[in-house]
Amino acid sequence: MRAPASLRGRLALWLGLALVALWLATALLTAGLMRRELDALFDSALQESAERLLPLAVNDVLGRGPADENDEDDPRILGVIAPHDEFLTYVLRDPAGRVLLQSHAVDPAGFPPWDGPGLRSTATLRLYNIAALRDTVRLTVAEPLAHRARIAREALWMLLLPLLVVVPLAFAAIWLALRAGLAPLQRWRERLAARGARDLSPVSAGDLPSELAPIAATLDDVLCRLSAAFEAERSFAANAAHELRTPLAGAIAQAQRLQAETADPAARMRAAAMEAALKRLLRVSERLMQLARAEGARLRRDSAADLCPVVRILVEEQGRDAGDERIRLRLPEAAVLSDLDPDALAIILRNLIDNALRHGDPAKPVDVTLTSEGILRVSNDGLPIPPETLARLATRFTRAGSSAEGSGLGLAIVATIAERIGSRLHLTSPRPGATSGLTAEMMLPCASDCEVEKRDNLPSRHSASSSAS
Repeated sequence: MRAPASLRGRLALWLGLALVALWLATALLTAGLMRRELDALFDSALQESAERLLPLAVNDVLGRGPADENDEDDPRILGVIAPHDEFLTYVLRDPAGRVLLQSHAVDPAGFPPWDGPGLRSTATLRLYNIAALRDTVRLTVAEPLAHRARIAREALWMLLLPLLVVVPLAFAAIWLALRAGLAPLQRWRERLAARGARDLSPVSAGDLPSELAPIAATLDDVLCRLSAAFEAERSFAANAAHELRTPLAGAIAQAQRLQAETADPAARMRAAAMEAALKRLLRVSERLMQLARAEGARLRRDSAADLCPVVRILVEEQGRDAGDERIRLRLPEAAVLSDLDPDALAIILRNLIDNALRHGDPAKPVDVTLTSEGILRVSNDGLPIPPETLARLATRFTRAGSSAEGSGLGLAIVATIAERIGSRLHLTSPRPGATSGLTAEMMLPCASDCEVEKRDNLPSRHSASSSAS
């Protein structure tokens, strides 16, 4: 039998089995002691019956006169008395073995020859012999051993039959007791399971038993150490990126000034290359700050707001840098309410649009769509991406082989935010209904009762948690 998976089930099973085993052992021990006491009681009754029966039998037989040894119809050989149920049988015999008196329906041949007074046993009978009149009259009283065995079995069954009622009730009582006793552990487990994947704050131990409280305290200590380690890592990345912005901007300005002041073409080319490298480093530092925010900052607000104005402003801002005709925006007529933080939405949209502008066909527009269900979709034209490349486009610092500049962190940041808000980033190449291009799509947290159903119905041909920007 396979043991239950839960602690409550295992405790109930083993406690119940231990109770049953204890009951059985007690019943068998009691039955053994009872059998010994019953044997002593039956032997005493057998002896008492013989002693009471012998005087009556002797008076009855002797009162009929002397016996004629040649007369088969000796008056002392009594006829069979009226049939009736009896557990004790007897035979009254003379020293020659002739039967003087007997129980009804008894076979004298089943009685062993006289071998002296006292208790003895055969294979089927328990016997008591007693003599009178100077051993001229011998009485043997017998009790079937099967009768004693039947009474012992009935007594044992009387001890075991309550198990049919007690065992189910005992299991139910044990189960309910364990359920009540382990309820604090269940509530603690539910509090722990309800936490988000990135919530490393201590878990309230509540009313946990004293045996389990140290486990909860140890877990809280581990969570605190992990939280401190992750926070230190995120702070280092954010602070390092922030501190690099000012010196990088100064270095870029110096490179631009050097280009303007020098007349040497070779020096101007080196200054231009230096400027380009510094700008790439500045973009990477900005992406690192975004990644630190995506991993550690709060991404949901307490109230919902319309996402359409935020998306429109961000697209217009990106459009001014890329060209008015490069980005096409489609918004629903109705408001799209969501509790997503606007800064998080800005990080998502800027990275998706920047990825589409850098790696898409520069002659084709980038389509940005927000549906009334809260689905954000950014599509660009270009060469299709092979499935094996698309599948690993999720990892950080991975690019699709494009010659355009990029940090390889853009889609990774978007995928991290999507994971933290309970969504997924889906990458599809080629675009649905086309033979080229790439579509990035994710479900934003929408103030709708069918949010989970809509998210589950998203296409999932390829999903990613990181990028190729």
